[in-house]
Amino acid sequence: QVQLVESGGGLVQAGDSLRLSCAASGRAFNTPAMAWFRQAPGREREYVAAIMWSGGATDYADSVKGRFTISRDSAKNMGFLQMNSLKPEDTAVYYCAAGGIGANRHFYRYWGQGTQVTVSS
Repeated sequence: QVQLVESGGGLVQAGDSLRLSCAASGRAFNTPAMAWFRQAPGREREYVAAIMWSGGATDYADSVKGRFTISRDSAKNMGFLQMNSLKPEDTAVYYCAAGGIGANRHFYRYWGQGTQVTVSS
C-alpha cells in the first residue's frame, strides 16, 4: 500500500513563496507521474501540476504557469511544489497524488491527506 504525506503548507502574504513536499512510502513505490491538485472551499478539486516520475517532464495549469515549479527526487520518493508570487486565489488545500498520470484527478489512485495553504492580501 502506498502512502503519501504532504507538508509545507502555511499562512503567507500575497507575493510570498512556499515549498510543499510530498513523501511517498510503500513497498517498491513507483508511479507514472506525481501530481498536485488543490481544492478551495466550495469548489471542485483542480489540477495544479504534474511531473513524470521517469524523465521529469512537467506540466502546469495555466493559472500557475510561470509561478509554480514541480520537481521530484525519485531516489528519495519525494515530490515538491515550489510556489512563488502567491496570490489570495491560490488559497486551498493542496493534495499530492500518485499512481496515475495526466490532469484528471480520477486517474490517480493514491492521495495524501492535504496541506492547507492560505494567502492573505
